[in-house]
Amino acid sequence: MPVLDVFNTEGSKVGTMDLNETVFAAEIKESAVHQVVVAQLANKRQGNQSAKTRSEVSGGGRKPWRQKGTGRARQGSTRSPQWVGGGMVFAPKPREYRVSTPKSMRKTAMKSVLSSKVNENEMILLEGLTLETPKTKTIVAMINALNVKKPLIVVASSDEAIYKSVRNIENADVVPVNNLNVYDILKHGNLVVTKEAIAQIEEVYA
Repeated sequence: MPVLDVFNTEGSKVGTMDLNETVFAAEIKESAVHQVVVAQLANKRQGNQSAKTRSEVSGGGRKPWRQKGTGRARQGSTRSPQWVGGGMVFAPKPREYRVSTPKSMRKTAMKSVLSSKVNENEMILLEGLTLETPKTKTIVAMINALNVKKPLIVVASSDEAIYKSVRNIENADVVPVNNLNVYDILKHGNLVVTKEAIAQIEEVYA
């Protein structure tokens, strides 16, 4: 069973916490992680790119010159792809990029990346994190005290004060536990999680 130290916002150790081994000591399955990340990035695509083919470009109804006798290559329309202002060959059209993945695969991928963070000592447990008003300086001091790089701060619920405090810090982000996802965990270096958020993660994935 993994055991991690618990720190306060000043960077001092205040205790330890036993983690559920089915979530934080699971077998790491890279194939599931890869498929989930690919699907997540694909689902972010808008798919609204569009260009016109030669049949959709206006003009070009008249043959530009006669077929023979001019010494030039034969042309049927000034809207052929080789002409400036012509249509595009195999023009991209709006399409749906969405990829669906099984719920069990998403769950396996999440357990894999959480276990990976624990194995690589990149998960930090916080006793708690509360701010009455937005204060970026407080979060910066906490990050420096914990000595973490590119942190993803995971809190139990959405908190506007914490969000506004973190949003101006380069390479740092904050996410409520219900929005936690595989790609964001992999994109950031350290995972800074509150004890309350850990309890919710274990409740969902254990």
